[in-house]
Amino acid sequence: MTEHSASYQGSHEGRHLGAAARPADPRGALRHTPESAQSAQSTGASGGLPEQPRRAATDAEHSQPHTASPEPGRPEPVRPDPPGPPDGAERRSGQPRPTGQPVAMRRDGDRLRFVGAATRRIARGIDLDEIVMGLCRATVPTFSDAILVYLREPLPVGDERPTGPMVLRLRRTDRIPDAVDDTETDGAGQPSTLVPQPELAPGSAELCTVRPGGALAEVLRGVRPVFADTPAALAALPELLGGDPVLPTGQRVILAPLRGRRRVIGAAVFLRRQDRFPFDPDDLLVAGQLATHSALGIDKAVLYGREAYIADELQRTMLPETLPRPTGVRLASRYLPAAETARVGGDWYDAIPLPGSRVALVVGDVMGHSMTSAAIMGQLRTTAQTLAGLDLPPQEVLHHLDEQAQRLGTDRMATCLYAVYDPVSHRITIANAGHPPPVLLHLGGRAEVLRVPPGAPIGVGGVDFEAVELDAPAGATLLLYTDGLVESRLRDVWTGIEQLRERLAATAQLTGPDHPPPLEALCDEVLDMLGPGDRDDDIALLAARFDGIAPSDVAYWFLEPEDAAPGRARRLARSALSRWGLEELTDSVELLVSEVVTNAVRYASRPVTLRLLRTDVLRCEVGDDVPQLPRQRQARATDEGGRGLFLVNRLARRWGATRLSTGKVVWFELARPGGGA
Repeated sequence: MTEHSASYQGSHEGRHLGAAARPADPRGALRHTPESAQSAQSTGASGGLPEQPRRAATDAEHSQPHTASPEPGRPEPVRPDPPGPPDGAERRSGQPRPTGQPVAMRRDGDRLRFVGAATRRIARGIDLDEIVMGLCRATVPTFSDAILVYLREPLPVGDERPTGPMVLRLRRTDRIPDAVDDTETDGAGQPSTLVPQPELAPGSAELCTVRPGGALAEVLRGVRPVFADTPAALAALPELLGGDPVLPTGQRVILAPLRGRRRVIGAAVFLRRQDRFPFDPDDLLVAGQLATHSALGIDKAVLYGREAYIADELQRTMLPETLPRPTGVRLASRYLPAAETARVGGDWYDAIPLPGSRVALVVGDVMGHSMTSAAIMGQLRTTAQTLAGLDLPPQEVLHHLDEQAQRLGTDRMATCLYAVYDPVSHRITIANAGHPPPVLLHLGGRAEVLRVPPGAPIGVGGVDFEAVELDAPAGATLLLYTDGLVESRLRDVWTGIEQLRERLAATAQLTGPDHPPPLEALCDEVLDMLGPGDRDDDIALLAARFDGIAPSDVAYWFLEPEDAAPGRARRLARSALSRWGLEELTDSVELLVSEVVTNAVRYASRPVTLRLLRTDVLRCEVGDDVPQLPRQRQARATDEGGRGLFLVNRLARRWGATRLSTGKVVWFELARPGGGA
């Protein structure tokens, strides 16, 4: 027991002594000098420690077998004693192996482990910067003291053939800074100071144009890494780095081309300082592996970046860039993709101005969040816009969307909610096709889930859709959304809808009963209800604040299709403008109303409608039962007519004509004096 105890103690003393006598290089290699080696040997001899040979035997006993002895003068890494039984020789003899120098690790195994760890780090990157950073962090300081990474400018994508000369840009550089390590000690136990080294590759050029047939082009074409002291590299490095760079001597610089799947895309330069051992021929293989993995990763990153750009552009063009500003309603919207790696989806929203100052509010969700879903969504959204322009009832719009989805394919399923808001009547008509019901936030702070018939999803076929007409009081806010907001793996859809209703009511309490919350802030509050596990699908959100148009700001008349109708329309318009205090617009309004009503009476067979709306502008609408839309034409000098729309186009701020299911509406707008009240 006593002998074993002394041996255990002596082993630990030897370990501490070895740690103090053999200072470790901060880059993982021992800094052996003749003076330090002699000092270490003399210390071990004079100390009279019989446990030191035991320590050497212990090191040998736990080291892995090796086939090659360490090279003379090459520092060996510090390695802790791994636990394990003694080797077979000691088990047979019961005696430790002869003492000697510290046994080196297998350098081939070290390189394999380093290459494996480095390539895993490089492979973790998904974009260009992450991959280049992974290469730099993996090599500095373990493999080299500095690295410079040059990439083509611009980087070719896929099968694209670059045009023009090859231009390399310095994408990233990394190096070990000069520092003083107070924790290092020399063989005598005194602090060891790292001597500051000259800057590695100072003044490296930011851009480099590769001359066809030049030395750099030949090295890049050769693909294999080369030492800087080879004739090819000696001529190529000045061309790459610019000027006459001062580089470490010996085999301390490696130039490695970066070749992707089809062509060279850059180059990497690995450098070691003068106080570090030079590279050996096996390090060329390591540099080649790092360059190959990095180049393939960069190729994938460029392709991924192109795909992400296409996906972003597709999604952006599928959704409205800006929302319209229809009369009597304010709008706000949000869209969130399902994940950073799934940026496209089938969710969409839309706001479409309709005749009569109405607006159609649409929100839909195509199954999935892929490029196919986005393409189908774009087709359905275009169809909905076309149908809205025909002024069809909401249930008819959903019926035609269902037919369109069936024409696109048998498995093209989607949900959709289509609503039409009329600011004059303060009513909203809603039809639903399997979509989550909207939530209405009243001015007093009460939030309610509207009772809308759910209907079947679009694409089922053979089903009827039902529309309901509800009150839309001024100051209320209607929230349309997709199921990604309220449904996830952690909660069902109805639980999410109830949480949404509670969140809206709580947000409204913050602003008081007489002031509705701002739309943009309300949308942000709604999205804040999402937790870490609630993002399973993309989200589309459309909020509409109903302001309405007061009855006192609306004037509406029916005119019989007779010759006296234009004169009566002028008198009615003059009276309304006088009541509203807009006498300055009387002459322009009378002239334009007379021209538009004259065109309507000429072809109409039923009474013509005339409506004036006073909002931020003065809007005039004339409706008749003739579906043909008027077109402006250039009248000849001898023509008696054909100048009515020309006058409207010159005097009105805006004008247009919209076809209805019962005819058409021609409208124009005039700016109010003083910019409106």
